[in-house]
Amino acid sequence: MSQLTHLLAATHRKAEFSCGKEILDGYLHRQASQDVKRKLTACFILEDRASGLIQGYYTLSNNSIPLSVVPAYLQQKLPKSYTFLPTTLLGRLAIDHRYQGQGTGKLLLVDALQRSYEISKTIGSFAVVVDPLDQEAENFYLKYGFIKLPDSGKMFLAMQTIKSLFE
Repeated sequence: MSQLTHLLAATHRKAEFSCGKEILDGYLHRQASQDVKRKLTACFILEDRASGLIQGYYTLSNNSIPLSVVPAYLQQKLPKSYTFLPTTLLGRLAIDHRYQGQGTGKLLLVDALQRSYEISKTIGSFAVVVDPLDQEAENFYLKYGFIKLPDSGKMFLAMQTIKSLFE
């Protein structure tokens, strides 16, 4: 499966993007390019080839979570010497309002999971972690099998589960 997205570039029409959530719109409009330059995140864009509009975007970066927040059935399979587990953070995922309700979110999520899985083959990552912005986002991730981490609001999907999607 080839990737649907490509890295954010200066030529992308960021100012025209609007998902309806100011924190996500503002991030793409004002901060994403700087974060990419500073190597704080990688920002991937799905572009409508006909119009040149950004249909959606997501960000990925390195992360870690405490072993203690992982469900017990998974903790039992992991060495106790790891107090923190390396993960990949899917920090933001947003769809322009013109493309919402068309499966674009699912496409971007699958793209992000595939990219994260491929990276995990060369750089350790136990899971993909998300920190849903609101209940709507939490429901979206629950639908795709993400598990809530206690006392944090974050959710994760183990790389072993992701692997089963692509192999």
